[in-house]
Amino acid sequence: MHFDREAMGPNVSLICKDESCTVYWVNEDSGEGVMTAYDVFPGVYLLYNDFHMEKCFSEFKPDVDLFCIDHCREGRIEWEIVKNEFIYLEAGDLQMNNRKHHVCDFSFPLKHYHGITVGFYMKKAMKVLPHVLEGFPVDLAKIREKFCGDERPFVMRAGAGVDHIFSELYTVPEHLRMSYFKIKVLELLLFLDALEVAQKSAERPCFYKTQVEKVKAIVRLLTDNLERHYTLKELSERFEFPLTSMKLCFKGVYGTSIYAYMKEYRMNAAALMLQKTNENVVSIANRVGYENPSKFAAAFQSVMGMCPAEYRKSVVRMDQH
Repeated sequence: MHFDREAMGPNVSLICKDESCTVYWVNEDSGEGVMTAYDVFPGVYLLYNDFHMEKCFSEFKPDVDLFCIDHCREGRIEWEIVKNEFIYLEAGDLQMNNRKHHVCDFSFPLKHYHGITVGFYMKKAMKVLPHVLEGFPVDLAKIREKFCGDERPFVMRAGAGVDHIFSELYTVPEHLRMSYFKIKVLELLLFLDALEVAQKSAERPCFYKTQVEKVKAIVRLLTDNLERHYTLKELSERFEFPLTSMKLCFKGVYGTSIYAYMKEYRMNAAALMLQKTNENVVSIANRVGYENPSKFAAAFQSVMGMCPAEYRKSVVRMDQH
């Protein structure tokens, strides 16, 4: 796989390239990412995506007809499929599209995203795939038409079939890599070919830009005021967001409830204070919104796996080593 700099956009740089592998670096103000691509068959590539950033703008404009399948292993990605309309991939999800709407902003609500893309240059791949395995019955054009016939991306929720295909690709030994890639690409196509179109009812919901902006504003308010606890009713009224819609959209964007998100955020903020300061536990508990030290300790234990005092001791021991 190799697209020229003009096709990839100015925030993407080519790091290195050899006969089978190409590595790209994505640089943004909010972080960076690495894309490592392998040529599996002529016209077929497999791309590992590792991003640690909050958002990036894609200017990807391929000059060939593409079909791409994206699998999210960890993290979360926000995809603007059409103007002002967003979908979200979460861990285990599979997404398929033709990359015709790839010039847009991408966000990573959890500030990281890791996954795999299997891409097909349609013209070349359709010539090659029928000959890589005698009797291989899959028609690539029909698969793309089945899932992306209306040119909208399709998101399939996490499931055992998808997980079986992709899970081992993240740990495949280097000496088996290329042969394994070939087997897995063919297995993926057979899986999609056999999949009933009716299962498309599992598609993830879309959210409008106004909803997404309100949810992100809620997160900014809550994370900037850790000592304050807002009720869902207060947030609903403050942001003029119907309660049910607010809860559904928040979970759609961040993959969890407002309560669970803030509990984890508070405990991670407290963990950082335990590492970086000498403040006592009661003071730190107050700073993250807990007046009752016992409730804070229980919440910290549930998120971090140990009580605050044990956590601080473990950090000190690691620093000593």
